[in-house]
Parts: sequence; C-alpha cells; structure tokens
Amino acid sequence: MNQRELFLRHVGQTSAAPLALEIVKADCCTLYGADGKEYIDGIGGISVANMGHRHPKVISAIHAQLEAYMHIMVYGEFVEAPQVQYAHLLTRYLPASLNSVYFTNSGAEAVEAAMKLAKRVTNRTGIIAFKNSYHGSTQGALSIIGDEYWRNAYRPLLPDILHLEYNSFASLGLISEHTACVIAETVQAEAGINPPSPEWMKALREKCNSTGTLLVLDEIQAGFGRTGKLWGFEHFDIVPDMVLLGKALGGGMPLGGLVADKLLMDAFTDNPVLGHITTFGGHPVSCAAGLAAMLALLEEGWMEQVKAKEAMFHSLLVHPSIKAVRSFGLWMAVEFDSFETCKKVIDTCIDNGLLTDWFLFAPNCLRLSPPLIISEEQVKRAAAVILAACIV
Repeated sequence: MNQRELFLRHVGQTSAAPLALEIVKADCCTLYGADGKEYIDGIGGISVANMGHRHPKVISAIHAQLEAYMHIMVYGEFVEAPQVQYAHLLTRYLPASLNSVYFTNSGAEAVEAAMKLAKRVTNRTGIIAFKNSYHGSTQGALSIIGDEYWRNAYRPLLPDILHLEYNSFASLGLISEHTACVIAETVQAEAGINPPSPEWMKALREKCNSTGTLLVLDEIQAGFGRTGKLWGFEHFDIVPDMVLLGKALGGGMPLGGLVADKLLMDAFTDNPVLGHITTFGGHPVSCAAGLAAMLALLEEGWMEQVKAKEAMFHSLLVHPSIKAVRSFGLWMAVEFDSFETCKKVIDTCIDNGLLTDWFLFAPNCLRLSPPLIISEEQVKRAAAVILAACIV
C-alpha cells in the first residue's frame, strides 16, 4: 500500500473525504507534494504558519533547544527557560493586566482552562458564548461552540451555557450577575470573517464590568499579526480579562495559552492544589519555536504589510461569481452563491496549485489566511488562480 492508502486505513479520519494531499516539504509560503507539485499555501495551516513554514530563526531555535532538553517534567514544576522567556515576551506586548501565561498544548485546552478559571474565580456557573462561534472540539469547548449541528451528537454537554447573537446590542442584556464569563472571538472566524462593531465591543466590555463578569477573548486565530495588529482586540480599544492563544503561538509547533492577571491565575494553585495541570503543555521545544517566531514577527516588519496585501486581494478578486469579499487584515472570506459553487472553485484552485478551503459556518465562502510573509507576486498568482476557477 502507498502512503495515501495507509493514511486512510490507519489514521483516524475526521471526514469522509479528506484532501489526502501527500506533502513532503513546506517552505515559506509553498507546499510541495510527493508528485513534485507546488502549492501556494492560502490558509497557512488555518492561521498557524503566520511566519511561513520553516522560518530559519524558528528552525535554529528548535535545533538549539533539542540540544539542551526536551520534555523533563509536567508543566509548572521546573523553571524551563523557553517557557519563562516566552511568557515574559508575551506579557511585554500585552496590557499590564494580562501578565500571567498558562501554556497548554492547543487552543481548545486554553478554552477549557479559561472556563475553569472563570468559575473558580467568580464562584458562578453561567457561561455565555455566541452563535456561529468556534472554540475547539473538546467537551467544554464543544459546549460553547455556536451551532447545534456540531453539539447535538455529543450531548449531554456542560450545563448553564447560553448562546447569544454576536454583535447584537439586545443580546447584552442577558449577561447577568449569574454569568461567570463571556467567551467571544474577537473576530468570528468560521462565520466567514465576521467582525463586530467597535461600539458593540465596548458595550460588551462595559456590560461585563457592570455585572462582575469576566470577558474572555478568543484570539486563537486573530492573534500574532493576522489582523494587521499584534492582537485583534487592539482594533477595538478594549482590554479583556483573559486572552486565549493558539495557532501561530507555537511558530508551527503545537502550543496554546491562556493569559490573565496573576491575581486570577493564582486561583489554580490551591483549594485544590493543581487546579489545572498538563503534562506536555508549554513543551520546551514548542515554546522555543514560538518565541523565535514572535521575535521574528516583531523584528521583520510583516505586520506593517498586512493592510497593503489585504487591499491587493480586494482589488484583484473581482468577478461576477464573487458576491463579496470580507476581510479583517490578511484574513479573508470570498463569498459565492452556494456551497456547491464554492466547493467547485476550491477543488479547481487546489488542482491549479492554490491550497484553500471553506468555513464551518459559512460553507459558501472560500478561506484565505496565507502566511503574513506571502509575497506580492504570490498574492497576484493566488488571486489569478481563484479568478480562473470562477470561470470553470
């Protein structure tokens, strides 16, 4: 059997029709298939590869850490330089109240940690999330996912969860003194890039303040320059009580994180002790990779180019088949009249060397979230492939 057959037989599948592309190498913004075919990476591993694939500074940091040590003890027991240095760097570039980092293996685990911490700190049980939101696939994260199609098969889930309309002022009235936390994506991703109004975000912050509710912003896709700023919430002039990180946090390695004020985070330390624990969270190699990637992002000026590349995509993606192009930085949804049309365009794009896909809650929209280091020439080529696919 070849690799594809072994993949289908022995690797747990999540859909009946996986892409099943056999990629043998990835470099910068290009993926290389086993058959020699090249693909522009139009989705960056779903916003993981913000600094591209195999950035030389990331590779160098990984090699250096491998020479020192890999896993040595469960998270939080030893002073491990990559964790300490990365937490310090993150908090230097976050508001003063976001000064303590709990590293996890993934964004979904950061969501779980935030839900637990909010209940522990507030002594409340209610959690509010939003329709068409996506926060992960574990039991707790699934409980707050904003679509019953995904939740229904796994009930019963966590109780006392309420889903509100995103960007709706009327919904804010349901936040009360019973609510431990509100968890919201800063910009809804799987809804097809759905940003809120600045006025609504400020009203949400104010409502949480007035009810003693913690505001948790999911920056798992929005963070690390995707929107043109380091953090998505910077566009709205508010500060959350907790921030959830993942995806690009690890520079291509698995890593997630919850960031909060140390006064909140210390609730995990007693009554019970080990209030939250993970074996591999904050793995030293992942932290070394993420630290190098963030330093490269800060030093190399890629965030400053996001708006220009966003505008270039908008100027090029004009076609009668394209109903709209929504974006928030280098993070775009190209809307078609139906899922069938969108899927046909996606399949043709992949055949012609552009990797893209669709959104869970907006299946009629094509996703674009390429590495921030994508060149202008690659932007033009990617847009040309999409337009050619629209003609088919």
